[in-house]
Amino acid sequence: MASRREVQDRAVRVIVTGGGTGGHVYPTLTTVRMLQAELAERGAAPAETLWIGAAGSLEERVARESGIAFRPVATGKLRRAGNPLRMITWANLRDAVRVPLGAIQALGIVRGVRPDVVVGFGGYVAVPVSVAARVGRRPMMVHEQTVRLGLANRMLVRLATRTALSSESSLALLPSGARARAEVTGNPVRPELFQGEPDRARKALDLAGFDADKPTVYVTGGAQGAKQINALVTQLLPWLLERANVIHQCGAADFDRQRETSFALPRELAARYHLTPYVGAEMPDVYALADLVISRSGAGTIAEITGLGKAAVLIPLASSAGGEQAHNAKYLEEHGAARALVGPLTPEDLRAALEPLLADPAARAEMAAAAREQGRPEAARTLAALILGVAGVAER
Repeated sequence: MASRREVQDRAVRVIVTGGGTGGHVYPTLTTVRMLQAELAERGAAPAETLWIGAAGSLEERVARESGIAFRPVATGKLRRAGNPLRMITWANLRDAVRVPLGAIQALGIVRGVRPDVVVGFGGYVAVPVSVAARVGRRPMMVHEQTVRLGLANRMLVRLATRTALSSESSLALLPSGARARAEVTGNPVRPELFQGEPDRARKALDLAGFDADKPTVYVTGGAQGAKQINALVTQLLPWLLERANVIHQCGAADFDRQRETSFALPRELAARYHLTPYVGAEMPDVYALADLVISRSGAGTIAEITGLGKAAVLIPLASSAGGEQAHNAKYLEEHGAARALVGPLTPEDLRAALEPLLADPAARAEMAAAAREQGRPEAARTLAALILGVAGVAER
């Protein structure tokens, strides 16, 4: 293992791993970018960063588009079931072989690169890489994005040099030996999200028909949209548009159907409805304009709405692993930071949750303040500093 002085005399070498979903991939990307920014502020050379993930995956595409070196390894996932006997499937048996194969491949990479730190951001690909780091005697960190630990990270925190958590409540879930090595950093959120301006959203999206005297609701199901949320909001549209302006990010798959519905709206209401399949570079400005968010409750979304301090009505994805989204939503509701709508829902359920928030600016402000108390807007910087500390890079 390199000494602190040896690391100071050359570029720090970092391996990151994690993927499968955006909830693992985008915190990884945000952290890598902040890591480089932190080093630049310290007057140090940029980190030599390598991302290890699955071939043909989201993480490979994002890494290559971002100019980050990428190496693939074999990986496998455990498909869980209530009955243990139902877990004995060809897919699980096949992947049980792929995990040690991936660990052997990762060990070869780790021994070749000799990283100063390996950071796992969750997902099944993090398992073989993190095991390889431990076998190769390199410092290894784990970052957990969710309130409760994912299956992969529950295994890896026992091996980790340090564990970074997104929530204080996660500390109690760690094995006793791992708690002393844990730090609550929060979940990294892209810094540009905090630089939004409402007027830029109005201009970029041509929202001239929006009523400045009414609150603006941002409806999102994530990049792909959410059919459940789209259907619920569509059935409430006339009622909702009488009380609010709406930016509805519905996903590409539902866009044509949603547009047909919007054609039936009266002209006055249609002017307050902006439908889009995807929100890209305008996202910071859309958030800045929004008074209320209707969304899923994945870890990334939770980090954004709490970091920004936004009132929200959360509709968890029922099929999320381990019921994680429902847990996230209920946790915020318990702290007055959101409304959680869990289980089978009707449009009337959504209307009952929205009505008091749309009618009372003070209620929205109180919820937004409670959300902000749960947020950690400096999470990316805190996590980057922790990684550099484990890597042996001292502050200058």
